[in-house]
Amino acid sequence: MELTYQNSLQQRPLRAGIVGGGSGAFIGAVHRMAAQLDGQAVLVAGALSSREAVAHDSAKAWYLQRSYSDFHEMAKQEAAREDGIDFVIVATPNHLHAEVAIAFINAGINVMCEKPLAMNLAEAKAIEAALQEHPVIFGLAHTYTGYPAVHEAKQKIANGELGAIRKVLVEYNQDWLMSALESGPDANKQASWRTDPARSGISCCVGDIGTHAANMVEFMTGETIDQICADLTSFGTGRQLDDDANMLIRLSGGGKGTLVCSQIACGEENALAIRIYGAKAAIEWHQQEPNTLWFTQQGKPRQSLRTAVSLVSEQALHLTRTPGGHPEGILESLAGLYKLFIEDIRRVARDEQPQGGYPGIADGLRGMRFIEAAVSSAEKGACWQII
Repeated sequence: MELTYQNSLQQRPLRAGIVGGGSGAFIGAVHRMAAQLDGQAVLVAGALSSREAVAHDSAKAWYLQRSYSDFHEMAKQEAAREDGIDFVIVATPNHLHAEVAIAFINAGINVMCEKPLAMNLAEAKAIEAALQEHPVIFGLAHTYTGYPAVHEAKQKIANGELGAIRKVLVEYNQDWLMSALESGPDANKQASWRTDPARSGISCCVGDIGTHAANMVEFMTGETIDQICADLTSFGTGRQLDDDANMLIRLSGGGKGTLVCSQIACGEENALAIRIYGAKAAIEWHQQEPNTLWFTQQGKPRQSLRTAVSLVSEQALHLTRTPGGHPEGILESLAGLYKLFIEDIRRVARDEQPQGGYPGIADGLRGMRFIEAAVSSAEKGACWQII
């Protein structure tokens, strides 16, 4: 007897597809490895480039079974196949996120989308509308929320161990755009599209890494950033979009803080860090040393909580793969999102409710409002803006 789709989905790895991420791209390969890390999915199809030769050569290099040069055709054909993909990864530049995501949502295919969600809030709302009409599982790749220590921090705050949140300091600093990598005959592909308003949107630094910092604040605290006062700068000569930002933030629970992000901070690699101070305790976490969560209770010594050793929350343990002292990194973190995302796809196939635990459409909409508020604040002379 032939297995039903629902039953077969519980007895095999999910079939994944990807749009974007071909030769010369960065994030597509990261998604490919992360999605397959736990053996719960295998990448079988892709539209890796709008240039047919690049698309097929890239697919060949990844040993994909099926290659497309048009993502609309990919969505149509994969939805019609008995062995079609169960979810798609959107790993294109920002200007294509909405069109690609909507094409697959309308085809009834689950979507994991790179951040930011879209080019602007209007496009983000169009994705939301498509999901309301075709309610597939949708994930947003705020990669760093997949770390076990981040989930441990989130649970401690939810349990009230920090008390009322009073102050948050979050920063995400890099130096890769100190030089004009987007210019000249040997222009860097990533720099070229990220600094181009036609492909990146109204922001470079805030849209690219500032959204990670903002999402981390909201994911950990369970509160929203309700108001921001932002100062955005383009230090790169002739650069049209921001490469540095400094903000004051106000949280929905009454706490306040700062959000700093920069792509011209000399010597910084990928320095995402957050400190959260509550009425009873404080938490500190650094992405470049992700297995350590610092926890300090008032009047007690500072504690170093370590992945696979002293993290105790159910979600943190669920996302931990290696023994203590064996560091996990960005691939494992993104794989954590895929683990939770894939579990929800399987749940829905069993007529169960999805459990989440990873960023989704609501977080994407919040991110777009954050970008637009930051740019608006800066254009008005760093005045307060409501998100």
